[in-house]
Amino acid sequence: MANNQMEFKFPKGGIFLIIVAVAVIILFSKSTVTIGPGEGGVLFETLGDGINTDKTYGEGFQIVAPWNKMIVLKVRQQSVSDEMNVLSVNGLEVKVNGTIWYEPEFENLGLLVKTKGEDYERELLDPAINAAARSVVGRYTPEQLYSSKRDVIEQEILDEVQLVLKDQFLSVKRVLVEDVKLPSTIRIAIETKLKQEQESLEYEFRLTKAKKEAQRQKIDAEGKAVANQILSASLTDKILQEKGIDATVELAKSPNSKVVVIGSGKDGLPLILGNQ
Repeated sequence: MANNQMEFKFPKGGIFLIIVAVAVIILFSKSTVTIGPGEGGVLFETLGDGINTDKTYGEGFQIVAPWNKMIVLKVRQQSVSDEMNVLSVNGLEVKVNGTIWYEPEFENLGLLVKTKGEDYERELLDPAINAAARSVVGRYTPEQLYSSKRDVIEQEILDEVQLVLKDQFLSVKRVLVEDVKLPSTIRIAIETKLKQEQESLEYEFRLTKAKKEAQRQKIDAEGKAVANQILSASLTDKILQEKGIDATVELAKSPNSKVVVIGSGKDGLPLILGNQ
């Protein structure tokens, strides 16, 4: 019986083309890197000297040799928060919660990775923050840490961190001290003292205000007394008589009065009688 089925023979050249195509796809996928927004890349040259410190690659599509590796890191501003146990100037342990904003220097990203590694935050930033916090907080008492020195402490920690990280290819922008935790007994004692000081200030204010009011009233009374003395000294008998005459004339002009002049009164002034 004749075999009616047709046998399909794959071309020998086709297998080779498929192998080449797969190899090209793999090679292409390993030779392309996309660097995202806010990121930068440094090239690790496997057959060369390792990290290439001469160039930092920016955002977008990058082609690299398949035997090299592109290390992609964030280069935008970032923040890290931490809680640190530090000692105050009198040896009391306090907890400081803080946040620090930083960013790597873009043009020196290769040097940063080469000297500190990809995990530079743990290797470089964390120790610098802890050292600065211990140095600064150790200058103050718990009361100063709890109340009025927060802004000053933030600036001093920032200055210390920037000094430690100088020439380390990492820029620190800002430090924020969010909270200072003291032992409850110390915190209550400080709050009680602050409350008493506030009440004392309020009492001093009220006392000062009362003293100023009493002084004002005294000055006012003395002024009136002097004015009365001057007025009394100026009121002679003649002046009083003239003022009495003027008042009598005005009263006589009143339409509601019926005036009767009877003789003369004391000091020569006329007597005025109404209609009653």
